[in-house]
Amino acid sequence: MPITVRLFAALREHRGETRLTVDAVPGETVRQLFERLFPDRPGRDWPGPLMYAVAQEYVDADHVLGDGDEVAFVPPLGGGSDRAPRVLLSTDPIELQPLIDRVSGPTRGGLCCFTGTVRDHHLGRGVVHLEYEAYEPMALSEMERVCDEIERRWEGTCAAISHRLGTLQIGDAAVHVAVAGGHRVEVFEACRFGIDELKRTVPIFKKEVYADGSTWKGQGGG
Repeated sequence: MPITVRLFAALREHRGETRLTVDAVPGETVRQLFERLFPDRPGRDWPGPLMYAVAQEYVDADHVLGDGDEVAFVPPLGGGSDRAPRVLLSTDPIELQPLIDRVSGPTRGGLCCFTGTVRDHHLGRGVVHLEYEAYEPMALSEMERVCDEIERRWEGTCAAISHRLGTLQIGDAAVHVAVAGGHRVEVFEACRFGIDELKRTVPIFKKEVYADGSTWKGQGGG
């Protein structure tokens, strides 16, 4: 049976349709279906992540679709802030600018950002790609705690963190930390604390894949 796709807001306007009927592809995930239908990624500059629903229930991006499913692609909802979330885990590429916008303010003259990207080697072995997974509810809670700790230790600062999950290629951004505050010294210190504490306590797990094998790496060592 074919899959029914419901479209709303910007996606509906982009396609000029509220409902699509498409053939199912064995093993295809809901995110892969979105990429198949919208290769130009309309709405990629939304102030928040796209959400997915199957049979009127939210699902993860890696949810595998079946014959006859009804899928909805849900743009960011109208309620709440139009700013980026304070902490974010995403299987889609992560961007630094939304975090900068999130932490910036007229009283914060200093801004420090850290971005960790995927390098092509580790201890003399060529890295093909990385795979990240997380205990997501706890990881988000710990990321919030790290931001809270930064803002408590360095009064007047504001912090935000995002981390990528799934398969990352060489050069992809894996993590962003952004801290803004009144002065450069405190934001340098706070940003360093943020990435170090994230690697120490947040349950995100990294697998390095080489041409001749793979290994799981501790967060603190990379």
